[in-house]
Amino acid sequence: MKILVLNGPNLNLLGEREPSVYGVDTLDDIAASCRALAADLGCAVDVRQSNHEGGLVDALHEVRHSHRGVILNAGAYTHTSIALRDAISATRLPTVELHLSNTHAREGFRHVSLIAPVCVGVIQGFGAAGYGHALRALHTHLSKAEDPHR
Repeated sequence: MKILVLNGPNLNLLGEREPSVYGVDTLDDIAASCRALAADLGCAVDVRQSNHEGGLVDALHEVRHSHRGVILNAGAYTHTSIALRDAISATRLPTVELHLSNTHAREGFRHVSLIAPVCVGVIQGFGAAGYGHALRALHTHLSKAEDPHR
């Protein structure tokens, strides 16, 4: 089982960008934690980041036949990108929307997600630990889908 962990704009600056909001862990720290947890769960993760909307769409298209699911921290594109929403729908990969911060405790424009309706779930507000929560949740979801007795 292979899972894409896809990160959007400005997440390459984690660890230095507003640490009071996003924490002190870098994207490399998060990637290492995801890989270690994936190994414990018996799956693999492919961690990517792009500051470009089209790059995120391209990544989703690229893995549609090779991966079983996606954890997507789309950053600000969560609130603006119909293209990402359409890519999630088109690839039919079970996707978990993820945010480091609690978007509902922030500015009003962050309260609406265009991608949530096409995701299997949303995890937010737990900082870098949210990636582990998302990976466990998606792994469980995918494992149940594989089990013909459920």
